Amino acid sequence: MAEGKKLIAENRKARFNYFVEDTYECGIALVGTEVKSVKGGNISFPDAFAEIINGEVYLKNFHISEYSFSSIFNHNPDRPKKLLLHKEEIKRLIRKVEEKGYTLIPLDFYLKNGRVKTTLGVCKGKKMFDKRETIKNRDIDRDTQREIASKLRG
Repeated sequence: MAEGKKLIAENRKARFNYFVEDTYECGIALVGTEVKSVKGGNISFPDAFAEIINGEVYLKNFHISEYSFSSIFNHNPDRPKKLLLHKEEIKRLIRKVEEKGYTLIPLDFYLKNGRVKTTLGVCKGKKMFDKRETIKNRDIDRDTQREIASKLRG
């Protein structure tokens, strides 16, 4: 990653279950205890997705655990989080999502210059045979890397 970025979490399942057509960098509107909890890595998003409501993009099923050192005034862990994008980007996303089969999936979460950001992917779901092909290609790549390494060692 580039300088000034620190990866918090990555959604590896998303790249396995979806074809990623396009990506957007988004900020996330969070409250104070949410930011502290995210910086601590207390997040869970296996089935998270983004939804466009009234021209605004919201992240759903994104769980940020409560901050343990907070008082009783802690945040709601499962509230929808607003994603910060430009209007032109939102219009492009609306046009893409209206096409059949496209959805918005968060691919990773990171800190950039002290701010929490996410990479939002415009994704299309893979069929079972596509997933099998992905596994096959990964195994072939792993075998060729092993062969190259063994040839280099002697």
